[in-house]
Order: sequence, then structure tokens, then C-alpha cells
Amino acid sequence: MSFTLHGLAVSDGIAIGQAHLMSHATLEVSHLVIAPRMVDREIARFEAALARVRAEFEMMKESMEHAPAELGAFIDLHSMILSDPELSEVPKQLIRERRCNAEWALVQQMELLVEQFEQIEDQYLRERSYDVRQVVERVVRELVGQPGRAALKAAKGVKEENLIVVAHDLAPADVIAFKEHHFASFVTDVGGATSHTAILARSLAIPAVLGLHNARQLIRDKETIIVDGTRGVLIVNPDPRVLEEYRLRKSQIELERSKLKRLKTAKSATLDGVDIALHANIELPGDVTAALEGGAEGIGLFRTEFLFLGRGDMPTEDEQFESYRKVVKGMEGRPVTIRTFDLGADKDLHPEDVVGDRVHTNPALGLRAIRVSLAEPKMFQKQLRAILRASKYGRIKLLIPMLSHAHEIDQTLAAVEQAKSSLRGQKIAFDESIEVGGMIEIPAAALAVGLFLRRLNFLSIGTNDLIQYTLAIDRSDEQVSHLYDPLHPAVLMLLAHTITSAEKANMPISVCGELAGDPTLTRLLLGMGLRQFSMHPAHILEVKQKVMQSDVSELGPIVRRMLRLEEPAKIREQLEKLNAGTLGNG
Repeated sequence: MSFTLHGLAVSDGIAIGQAHLMSHATLEVSHLVIAPRMVDREIARFEAALARVRAEFEMMKESMEHAPAELGAFIDLHSMILSDPELSEVPKQLIRERRCNAEWALVQQMELLVEQFEQIEDQYLRERSYDVRQVVERVVRELVGQPGRAALKAAKGVKEENLIVVAHDLAPADVIAFKEHHFASFVTDVGGATSHTAILARSLAIPAVLGLHNARQLIRDKETIIVDGTRGVLIVNPDPRVLEEYRLRKSQIELERSKLKRLKTAKSATLDGVDIALHANIELPGDVTAALEGGAEGIGLFRTEFLFLGRGDMPTEDEQFESYRKVVKGMEGRPVTIRTFDLGADKDLHPEDVVGDRVHTNPALGLRAIRVSLAEPKMFQKQLRAILRASKYGRIKLLIPMLSHAHEIDQTLAAVEQAKSSLRGQKIAFDESIEVGGMIEIPAAALAVGLFLRRLNFLSIGTNDLIQYTLAIDRSDEQVSHLYDPLHPAVLMLLAHTITSAEKANMPISVCGELAGDPTLTRLLLGMGLRQFSMHPAHILEVKQKVMQSDVSELGPIVRRMLRLEEPAKIREQLEKLNAGTLGNG
């Protein structure tokens, strides 16, 4: 029987192949009460399971010579999660206090942690709850006598180019065990656009559809499936007509991708000779490889939040310095914009100090990003010193998130000077003229952009948050996500005002949100005056192609007329004509 499932499109392309079902340990474990004399033995059993998983992670790291760099970073993250006292120590307390079995204690503690993660406003951080679940699942497998590698044996004998993995979720450790295969695609029941499975699929340039809910239960082993990673569609047992249609589309996509690769070394300039800088957004040091392969001229946004995840303490200055230096050296002289961490009060910075359950009614409007940094000066100094030290090895630009007030900018610049002074006192070299910029993510910042222009060296528009705050919509909330509209007149007005203001002041400005990587919006942004884009590495060549097919001198007047429209439907209609080249200067 043929049927279709719809999920979240996270990595473009089409894959046609054979389903391989990944088994997974259930986390619905039984609650057993153990005798007092068995408590120590139960704790020892738990510790042994932790040790075996820890050893397995180490073995995987040693055997990943030819695996994508992203996998190593995620194995490091899973190792840190495994070592976190919240998972490695608290379950032992539960075993003692409640005389329960190790599996139940671990899963109870996991549910508490997952609940905390799911309250986090930032989508990337929120989706790390999947990583917590996967680490716990791996330990549970050990405890119940079903080690992780056993789940992979069924894959042997399947032709690697035809293998489409269907799983409830896919741990990076599982992928490493499969490293001799070249997956056609990943399909999972859970996961989002910034989950590690999505990041991994994009880094491998293979189609992926996540968030399918029941795919693992509905699909049978070795069934023929089509994965449309562009539309977020999964077709099971397609009829011959549909199969032939998708084979043709797959060939066309592969041909287009092949043509795009020729643009890697081409100059990024419009038809009328205007140079456009195309930079990459990265979340992990390992993303540098993908940025260079995509032809990025620099890193426009390095999100440093990854360094703060999955550990019971904050990373040291030296640990941060090594991560920043690795990225800078990897970019070989190209500019690297490092954003200071964007965490909030809902992501406790000192988990050991947490008392009770604090409820944040609206964490998006609370203590987050630069507000946290200024409230935690010692922590902020560590990060600033680490970034400054790394600036000795390449061209670093310092980006500050979520600024809205002049005094926040002034306090930040004073903190930077303090970090510089302390390094001078220790005779540690750094770039004295490092540029400091601010993110425009709040409507107040866009409307009062003059405050930023007078105090900073460059600006970067974070469209994801700007749209969310302008429209009062949490795009991760399924009940209102349909109202999240990048083409809302108010959003376009704020974008145009900010870009034009920066242009008049001769200040460099970029867009680093998702809008920058959408080729259907490239001409619109060019017409607004944008000259620097920063996006996921996988989108650079597509956007470059659009840039090279555009004439800025024609786009400016057309876009100015579009911005006077007040109906999103009319704006969308005009945008389609703009991309088709059917709008003139008339």
C-alpha cells in the first residue's frame, strides 16, 4: 500500500531507496523497588553502564578519521552530557533514597532535564533535549543488556547507495558505526531544523525529513521509499508513475547541484558589477570545512552557545580560546565574526545553584544574551579575553547579541576595554583594533539604529528574532507558527530602515538570519541595499547564483515600490514577479 507522510524539511534534495529500520531502546522502563542490601550493587551496575558507554564514545572518537567533523563535535557533546552530575550522580541519589532500579532513576532524572531544555527560547538549545534523550537511551541499552551497536547489525548487506535510515531518532554515535556506508537519506520521528540529525544531513549534503511522528512504526524494513527533503514529504511504496517522476526530478536536482559547484570560485558580483559578500553561519568548529567547501568568504556568525551545553560547569577561558582559535586558523585569513553567547535565564548558567523550580512566564523577554553577560561580569570577561587572545591568529570581529539600549552598548565597550587592559598587563598579544558590532534583533534597536551607528563598527540583522519580536509570535509554537511571516510589511519596513540607515552612515551591515539563505529573497534584500549576507554553508552557492543573475541598478526602484505595499499577499505576488524577472522600472 502506498501512503505519504509529511514532516519538517531540513536538508534539500530527493532520495529514493530501501528503508532500513533502526531499533531503539524504549525509555518507558519499569519501576522496581529493591531490597536495602541491593542498593550498593544497583549503584555499581549503574556506574558500570556509564563506564561502558563512556569507553564506547572514546573508541568512536579514535575510529572517526574519515567521518564528518560534525560527528566528532556531537560525540564530544554526548560525552559531556554523560559526565554531567545531573545524569551521572543524581540517579545514584534516587537509587539510595527511593530504593529503585537504575533504569527508572535515570529516566526520571532525564525527564526533568528534558523539561528544562524544552522551556528554552532558543531553538538550537531547546533541541539539545534530543541529545540528552539519546545519551540516556544508550545507557539504558547497556543496563537492559542491549548495547547500542547491536541495533546496527541488520544493516549489513544493504547496498549503501540505497540505504535510507528510518528511526525514531538518530544518535551521532549510531552514524559513526555506519561510517563505511554512504546514506541516501535520514528519516526520523522527532527532531527539528537545528537538531544534530539535521545539521549532520546538511553537512553530508543528503536529503532529510524529520518530525514525522510515526514513520518508524508505519514503515516496514526494505520497503521502497522516496524522501523529498525540499518539501518535507516521505512517500512509502510509490506507484510506478510517481517513482518515475521523482527519478526525473532527482536527476534534474543533481544536474543543477553539479552546475552550482562551478560557481564556488566565481566572483560574487551582480550583473552591474556590485560586489556582494557571502559569509557562513556556523554552530560548531567543525562547520569550517563546510563553509570553505561552499565558497564562503568568511564567517558571518559563529554561535558560541555550543561551548556552554551539556556540562555541569562553564568552560574555562583556555577551552574557549582553543575553540575560537581553531575556527580562525581554519578560515585562513578570512574574517570571522564571533557572537558572544546568547543564553537566557531559562538556561541556568550555574546548575549547581538551582533551588526549586523557577517558572519563566516569557523567557524571550527575560534575562538573556547581552543582559546575562552584563549581569555575569566574571563570565563575560572570560569569554572576551578568550576571543581577544584568538584575534592574534586571524581577523576576528566581535558581535554582541540583543542590544536595545545605549547604556548596554557603553557597558559592553567598557567590558571589552577591561579585557584588553588585563591582557596588556599580562603581555598577551591580541588585535588592538578588533571591531565590535551589534545585532539588530529587537524592533526598538531597528527604530533607534542611530544609537548603534554612533557607537559600533558594524551591524548584523538577526531576522529570526526580529520577526518573532515584531509579530509577537513564537515560531516554535505550532499553534501560531503559521502567522510567522517574513514578508509582513512591518518586518520589511524595519529591515529596509536599518539597511538604509547603515548605508547612509557608511557602516557595514549584514543579515545573518534565515532570510539571508533564502534565494527567493536575495533580490529583495539586494534591492534594499544589502551587500553582505551570512547563511548556512549549504545555501551559499544558490544565493551566489541569484546574485550573479541580478542587476542592482534595476532592483532598487522596484523594491522601493514594493515596500509601499501594505498587503502581504500583494508583496508576495510582486516578489514572484521580481524573481521571474517580469517587473520593470515602469
